[in-house]
Amino acid sequence: VTYLLTSILGRRPQSVGYVHSYRGVGHLPKNLKSTENPSRRILLDNLPKLVRGCAATPYVTALIVVVDVDNHDCKEFLNELKSIHDTIAPNSNVIFRIAIEEMEAWLLSDSPAILSAYPDANEPVLLGYVPDSICGTWETLANAIHPGGAAALKAEGWPAPGIAKCEWATKIGPHIDFDTNASPSFRKFLEALAPYGELEIAD
Repeated sequence: VTYLLTSILGRRPQSVGYVHSYRGVGHLPKNLKSTENPSRRILLDNLPKLVRGCAATPYVTALIVVVDVDNHDCKEFLNELKSIHDTIAPNSNVIFRIAIEEMEAWLLSDSPAILSAYPDANEPVLLGYVPDSICGTWETLANAIHPGGAAALKAEGWPAPGIAKCEWATKIGPHIDFDTNASPSFRKFLEALAPYGELEIAD
């Protein structure tokens, strides 16, 4: 996501304040006045603080929150996120975008980008992927490009899968074509960013 934001908004660096990555998704807190320690870098646990910060900071144009849907029902999850915003600071500009099923879906939905980064990728696996389908997304990408596939990464244990995911994003990200990427959730992400950069969304 950091690379994509830089690519889309980089021509207008003044439009980008901060890009924060988080170590985990976590859970939406029941107490909206949560005093969760921000240093833990768990996204949903810190969401109330992020929304309050957006509302209280005059120069912040928008807060864009990108999160994997994982095992959540997409509509229910989005409604939960919006309810936090509506309860805490309904007049602030907070935009939620969900990657379905995981962020790797945005990579998998651009086969040419993957093949540019990994010329020996398993094309039948790539062609069999349905954009934004619930299929074990990172495992599918691993089966296409990692020696031994997802099974090999799982056998290594943590942090091997996390390291591999970072490598995939770094190598594939620069090749992603914003006009042809087939992920509907990625298109939604681009639409959210369009007002804050010079990106034109192709029909």
